[in-house]
Parts: sequence; structure tokens; C-alpha cells
Amino acid sequence: MEQNELQKLVETISWQFFQKPFRHRAVFNPRLRTTGGRYLLRSHDIEINPKYYEAFGEEELISIIKHELCHYHLHLEGKGYRHGDQDFRKLLQQVKAPRYCRPLPNVKRSASCSFYVYICLHCGLTYQRKRKMNTNRYVCGKCKGKLKMVRS
Repeated sequence: MEQNELQKLVETISWQFFQKPFRHRAVFNPRLRTTGGRYLLRSHDIEINPKYYEAFGEEELISIIKHELCHYHLHLEGKGYRHGDQDFRKLLQQVKAPRYCRPLPNVKRSASCSFYVYICLHCGLTYQRKRKMNTNRYVCGKCKGKLKMVRS
């Protein structure tokens, strides 16, 4: 799918589900990694991750566009456009758009991130951390006991 086809699709979906025009740009952004799309607050443009179209097809693309159009129309109307806002959740239900897109297949999430495991020598509580910490400076949050690194 080309950029101009995406633009027409977004305009069509906007009229079909929201009965309002989409007057800004919709573009594919291949740099997006963990999200299906995003609505840009300053420019009011919508960026779509092309990997979702390639992996799941047009049906998933339409659901991502509907989700981003919910952000778009609510923001322009001055209503709650964030994920936690009641206006946003209500509009998502009306147009049958998902709150989050499904994960891409074969995408490694935090697989390269190793965890450090610490244990309290007094109460035995274990802590998992992404970053290494200085056991001379920090103590157990539960009993103030000394910590020891078990695994890195």
C-alpha cells in the first residue's frame, strides 16, 4: 500500500465511522517499533507502522486507523483523548476500535535485558532489577536488612 492509498483510506474511515473529515496527513513510519500507530498532537498527523499491515493485513490496519482517529477527533474537539480518559474509551466502544494493538510476531521484547536478582539476608525477600545496584548503599525496603546479589 502506498502513502496516497493510506491517506484515502484514513479519510474514508473518518467519514464512515466518525462522520467527520480528516484534514491532515496520514503516513507510514517504518521507524515505529512497539506501536501500531501514533497521533501527533502538534501537527495533527497520524503515523502508521507498516509492519502491522505486512504482518496482519488490512483488517488490523483499519482497526489501528480507527484507534488513532479517536485520538485525533477527540483532541480537536477539546475532549479527553488519552487512553485513560472516559471520552476516549466511550468513542473506542462506539466505533469498535481496539484499545491496544496486538503484538507483532517474532519481536523480541526485553530478551537482551538481563536481570539482577538480590536477596535480603535478614528476611529472605528477593528483588529483581534491570540495573545493577550498590549493595553497600541500599538495604531491604521491608526490614532494612543487608542485600546480597544472587544472580546477574
